[in-house]
Amino acid sequence: MKKLLIVGLGNIGAEYTNTRHNIGFKILDELANEHSTTFTTDKLGDVATFRNKGKMFVLLKPSTYMNLSGKAVKYWMDKEKIALENILIVTDDVNIDFGVIRIKAKGSAGGHNGLKDIQEKLHTQQYARFRFGVGGNYSRGKQVDYVLGEWNKEENSAFIERLPTAAKAIVSFGVAGLANTMNTFNGK
Repeated sequence: MKKLLIVGLGNIGAEYTNTRHNIGFKILDELANEHSTTFTTDKLGDVATFRNKGKMFVLLKPSTYMNLSGKAVKYWMDKEKIALENILIVTDDVNIDFGVIRIKAKGSAGGHNGLKDIQEKLHTQQYARFRFGVGGNYSRGKQVDYVLGEWNKEENSAFIERLPTAAKAIVSFGVAGLANTMNTFNGK
């Protein structure tokens, strides 16, 4: 059975729960809920699994904090014997308009410290990433405050509406493949 490692980036702790930087965790929570699975705490993160159309989805929310995500990704990739092409990293992106999805086969970290650490630990940029736009509505020098800030009421409502689409895109990655998923969901 083909295994996929879906990693939602975020930070552990109640103070980060509703921040823009925790989109990866929130999207994986939605996916787990839709597939009636729950997360259990394991080495370097919270893990859940489900099967869909002959594929095993391993969901990981690293407990290493955002900037050290690579350690958890590498550990679970090796433990579950999951090939690089079957990994999808789910993260926020300030360079994309709020709510827009962008899935790519590879790329730079784009200033994202979680992605930088993953690239460093995997020794490559050749892994799929799912970027969820949070917009760049912050003043110069305030990016950290913005991504670690909580959603306003309007953003939170719109974000909740986008969660099912994000979950569908992840299942599509596993079942229909990367190219089909990019064609279907990019820009949505």
